[in-house]
Amino acid sequence: MMTKIAIFLIIFLQTFQIFSQDTTIVVTPVLNKDLKFKYEALIIPATLVGFGVIGLESASIKNMNTNTRDEIKEHIDENLSIDDFSQYAPFASVYALNAFGIKGKNNFKDRTIILTTAYLIMGGTVGILKSTSSVERPDGSSFNSFPSGHTATAFMGAEFLYQEYKDVSVWYGISGYAVATGTGFFRMYNNRHWLTDVAAGAGIGILSTKIAYWVHPLIKKTLFKDRKDTNGLVVPFYNGKEYGLGAVVRF
Repeated sequence: MMTKIAIFLIIFLQTFQIFSQDTTIVVTPVLNKDLKFKYEALIIPATLVGFGVIGLESASIKNMNTNTRDEIKEHIDENLSIDDFSQYAPFASVYALNAFGIKGKNNFKDRTIILTTAYLIMGGTVGILKSTSSVERPDGSSFNSFPSGHTATAFMGAEFLYQEYKDVSVWYGISGYAVATGTGFFRMYNNRHWLTDVAAGAGIGILSTKIAYWVHPLIKKTLFKDRKDTNGLVVPFYNGKEYGLGAVVRF
């Protein structure tokens, strides 16, 4: 099982290594005006994912997981469910800021396409890894610990917030990443995830958003070329049992 995961992630990461020949490159001559990518942007998230994957087999990192869990448990009085909601705060902030008149990089249509793309990439990747890795949660409740979906969602949103508002103020991005980091911490605090789960989730979340921005020109051109006026609302939802992302869009 671990071999399958390793092969999947090696292929996944090798796919991005083709972009390392130049600082900015293009994928095909047909799309060279749209798809440009800076390989340096992959270093941090790829490192986080790599650390998480290595931790699936490394005895020393597994010991680190256990020691971190035990250290946190010494200071836990009661579980706090703030992470169930904070995971959505960074990307929800983009729509809130726009609602208050603080304009970001993209209009509603473009940012919603980007967010949806990032969410699909992130959710698909997390789902595949959870179903194939079979890592037991620290609290022993299930075997879908790796990677942390809450953390992936939070860091996906943090990178989204950063990309949309980095030209307005870097502090928006910093605040988003602070909330995402807090979400990852509380996943460990609540004994739901190991350190490696959180690290891998963070890397997947960041990568998902970066890829979404990279492929956005192609998606917009091929799927939404005739849709010029788009309005709507994107919000997280909670029905008492499940959490998710809901969207109401009017074309």
